[in-house]
Amino acid sequence: MLHPSYTDLMKVVNSEVEEGDEPVVSSRYSIVMATSKRARQLIAGDDALIENYEGRKPLSIAVEELNQGKIKILGDEDIEDEDMSDGDISGEDMSDEDMVNEDMAAEETEDTVMSEQDADADGQTDAE
Repeated sequence: MLHPSYTDLMKVVNSEVEEGDEPVVSSRYSIVMATSKRARQLIAGDDALIENYEGRKPLSIAVEELNQGKIKILGDEDIEDEDMSDGDISGEDMSDEDMVNEDMAAEETEDTVMSEQDADADGQTDAE
């Protein structure tokens, strides 16, 4: 079980959003994408922004950084208005919907490749 929960992380990320404004994140997918991007940055050699991180995995560090408010997720309009700093995570100008569509396209391509390989294997079996 993830601690803190996705709901708690979403509250932290959206805590600075004024009432009536659109939240920065509205799905668990956004949290997953942001923390995985930060974990890749840590793996690449970025310094952790929290204390006592020795022996912890990069994803655990990223989740804790997000929970403590050490990093923030930028919305689309924030990306245009603000230069990226060390503690900012962006979707690289891609909305959640674009990322999901891109992932689905990749899955469809893999399915197509698998189907062609399966068809070739079936054809070889029939020929023998």
